[in-house]
Amino acid sequence: MDKTETITRPSPSKLEVNTLEPYWMPFTGNRHFKRNPRLLASAAGMYYTSDDGRKILDGCAGLWCVNAGHGRREITEAIQRQASELDYAPSFQMGHPLAFELAARLTATLPGDLDHVFYCNSGSEAVDTALKIALAYHQAKGDFRRTRLIGRERAYHGVGFGGISVGGITYNRRAYAAALLPQVDHLPHTHDLAKNAFSRGQPGHGAHFADALEQLCALHGADTIAAVIVEPVAGSTGVLVPPQGYLEKLRQICDKHGILLIFDEVITGFGRLGAPFAAEYFGVLPDLMSVAKGLTNAAVPMGAVFARKPVYDAFMQGPENAIELFHGYTYSGHPLACAAALATLEIHRREGLAERAKSIAGYWEDAIHSLKDARHVIDLRNLGIIGAIELAPRPGQPGARAFETFLECFGRGLLIRVTGDTIALSPPLIVEKAEIDRMAETIRAVLATVS
Repeated sequence: MDKTETITRPSPSKLEVNTLEPYWMPFTGNRHFKRNPRLLASAAGMYYTSDDGRKILDGCAGLWCVNAGHGRREITEAIQRQASELDYAPSFQMGHPLAFELAARLTATLPGDLDHVFYCNSGSEAVDTALKIALAYHQAKGDFRRTRLIGRERAYHGVGFGGISVGGITYNRRAYAAALLPQVDHLPHTHDLAKNAFSRGQPGHGAHFADALEQLCALHGADTIAAVIVEPVAGSTGVLVPPQGYLEKLRQICDKHGILLIFDEVITGFGRLGAPFAAEYFGVLPDLMSVAKGLTNAAVPMGAVFARKPVYDAFMQGPENAIELFHGYTYSGHPLACAAALATLEIHRREGLAERAKSIAGYWEDAIHSLKDARHVIDLRNLGIIGAIELAPRPGQPGARAFETFLECFGRGLLIRVTGDTIALSPPLIVEKAEIDRMAETIRAVLATVS
């Protein structure tokens, strides 16, 4: 498209006086999109409104992040008030009251001795922060050999160089392979389609995949490994639910060898599984936890890392005025983000969104598994209010069938997320049963038409 060309659409649009070309869109086929734009103009509750006035049922909470539903007045008003009172405050050697209030509120909801909060601005930054804290922790304790990080195949930990190094999605790593962190290894993923297809909730087979950590300890030397990072439920790679006993075994092995365990709860945090955090749902306490997305209901970008007390205390040595951790961001603990997060936490508390998700999880599971006989479906996975519908790939065209399904669903008023040939669903936690039914019915009808 020529840079001077305007966009014409069937109904009036602000884009008629502009062009789509200057915006280089993330994780998007830019040329295809700009020939066939899908534009969202407003949102409320469970629905987006497209720029041509159609209601679009949100089947993925934006990008796994709008857990309390769109357009929450309380969050908007909190942001507006804060912007009028204090638009920005530096967080280096300074502070503002909301950052401390939010940290106290957050730690009160966390399991175990996850008692400290380090703020950042996204899930990617949260992961890189957690990795840096883990490395610096062992240095602070004098364990100078612990410099190795262990991720997992098919993992998504954001797009920072640390995150893609421990991550395991091939296309996210390929162009940057020469610059990835050097001392990184990976556990195998836990997806075993032959043994666990169509499992409801946690599959029964696969706890043994955690034993690979013992093998990596033997290969590299356990005393060289600083941390293991996993998503309790791997989301962006297609919703891979951990086998029964798998996370518990990882925790045991980490404890045995003095390795920190990091949970990336950017997706699973804030009620998605029917508990405030996956750590509570599974009864497995990590040493560090990265969060973002649902923290502010996506109204303002924000991320954080939660640290257990022994991790924090290891840094609190030396002269009292000395900087303990040389890390942070200009916008760490931004006043508007803190205001949005506090308002979001209050909505979760008042409306019991985690408990609501737990109460409707069985209905959600039945709806997902009602698609077992739908055309092209080769597996179904679910946990909490997360679902995955894996499709048989089109010969010679991996991902094409799911992308065609995505386009057709959008045309019929349903927003889904696709990764490879898997449809991923994670609606806002305010979803009603009739809306769950509509998602399943729309996907079934679309799959019947996809070649």
